[in-house]
Amino acid sequence: MTQPPNQPPQGGFGAPQDPPPGGGFGAPQTPPPPPQGPPQPGYGYPQQPPQQPGPYNSGPYASGPYGQPQQPGPYGQPGYGYPPQPQFPGAPGTPPPGGPGSRGSFKGKPAMIIGAAVAALLVIGGTVWAVSGDDGEKDKKPVSQQTDDPKPDGTSGAPVNPGDGSGDGGEDPENLNEGRKAGESQVLWYKEAPDAPGSGAEALGMWITDKTAVKAVYKQLSAYHVGDGKPAWEPITFPHKICSVTPTKTSDDKIVVAHMSGTSDRAKCNRLQLIDLDTGEKGWTEEVAEGALFDSVLSIEMSLAGDTLMVGRSMSGTAYDVTNGKKLFDTKKYGDACFPSGFAGGERLIQVAACGAGGDNEHDELRELDPRTGKVKWTYAYEKGWRVDHTFSVDPVVVHASNQDKDSWNIATFTAGGKVRSQVGVDEDFAPECGWAVLSRSLQSCQAAAVDGDTLYLPTVAAGGANEIVAIGLADGKEEWRVKSPVAESMQPMKVEGGKLIAYVKPSYDSGGQVLAIPTGGSDHKPVKLMQNPQGVADIERDFYSKAVDWVDGRFYISTTRLTGNDESKEKLMLAYGK
Repeated sequence: MTQPPNQPPQGGFGAPQDPPPGGGFGAPQTPPPPPQGPPQPGYGYPQQPPQQPGPYNSGPYASGPYGQPQQPGPYGQPGYGYPPQPQFPGAPGTPPPGGPGSRGSFKGKPAMIIGAAVAALLVIGGTVWAVSGDDGEKDKKPVSQQTDDPKPDGTSGAPVNPGDGSGDGGEDPENLNEGRKAGESQVLWYKEAPDAPGSGAEALGMWITDKTAVKAVYKQLSAYHVGDGKPAWEPITFPHKICSVTPTKTSDDKIVVAHMSGTSDRAKCNRLQLIDLDTGEKGWTEEVAEGALFDSVLSIEMSLAGDTLMVGRSMSGTAYDVTNGKKLFDTKKYGDACFPSGFAGGERLIQVAACGAGGDNEHDELRELDPRTGKVKWTYAYEKGWRVDHTFSVDPVVVHASNQDKDSWNIATFTAGGKVRSQVGVDEDFAPECGWAVLSRSLQSCQAAAVDGDTLYLPTVAAGGANEIVAIGLADGKEEWRVKSPVAESMQPMKVEGGKLIAYVKPSYDSGGQVLAIPTGGSDHKPVKLMQNPQGVADIERDFYSKAVDWVDGRFYISTTRLTGNDESKEKLMLAYGK
């Protein structure tokens, strides 16, 4: 059996513990010799020795979404029953998204965790982006260059075809580009929000191809030409509300949409439909089967791993061939009452399971599955008390976990064989804006984070002003560099293109948002402004309480992911900015 080293991984925060003698899970642990000197805290913080985790008393993991206590489900794990419903804009006590204590940030101390992996015990700790194996050279698209400042234009720059979100279009009731200043981008087009129930409606996903920008809202899927916003194809209306979508698209620009089976309290989220984003053509349809007792399809989570669609129930999962809808395999209960409870896709397929709920061996397990056969490639077991919350990447595998009792979080990077490569050792409050799911785990819901090659990029919490983006090396978990927002507003990483980190700076009350390009190599990481959104639209841009953003081919897209249902608020569904 391979034993972990006695010393912590480079960059780990706090002193790790040796595995229990003989490999027994949960056995007494002997602390190793202390590391040489205290770890280096993050930029701008005084250097102090690490503190021992104390009783949990603060941070978002002390409670469920929006500060309400989570209710344990039938298996004793948080998130396996119905958590409290979130409050939406206007509700009393609603915190600002991404702020301290909200679902958009993780606070507390970075900490080490101990886990058992298949035939070996591994040490894991800190908060970290994981990198595994050889990444190889990936194709990279060039970053769009900033063009000359546009001239102010109060008429000819009016966005076209605003419509109501259903693609019908019409005369522009309001010129969003009126009074646009030199140097500011223009709103190329926008869509007003369609009618929604008074209680609100989900507006899930946003997919951009070379031709179309596609948006799901309530019961409808609509597509617009990226350049002018005109309808690309007739909107698709489903018989019942859309309840889940694949967050990413296939290599040939297709997605899978799930809609409810009806409107009653017993309706299931189980009807799948393949859609071509460029043409609107419908492909195969499938109905997700109900699981065993307590294994519900009232809510599902979907992810794509190559040509495999993974559909996660509350306690199991089913894989389909996304090209034809044929079932590939099921992944169910295994081992010591281990129930699959979340999946993450991409270049690889990652599964999280909750094991031994309510017993001495209660813990979470991380697995990589073959996306075509379901065969287990490796398993990593976390110690009791640690909950796997999110994946920032699946290639390399980078996982965020939290421990409520210790007021601690951990980000670990795994190798291709499932061993811990590094752990983030940066003592910082990060705000990656991660969502949550009702019955299963929403492993791929973090937006404001990026990973590229050997580096993880995370935004810090904005404490009433500018925040920072921190670059963390995945080889050792140490901070490589950080850059501060150029204005007194928070910024978030979106993606890496052509050796530059593309970041979005949120709008203020007197200035529109910005898109920046931050060089990732060398020693100069000074941001270069790619786009300055118009001040005249700042209030609309700022009012996207829950949003999706993207930067594609020199255009910036922003859309809401939740409609309030207030007919008098004149909500916008989506805006596209360009030069």
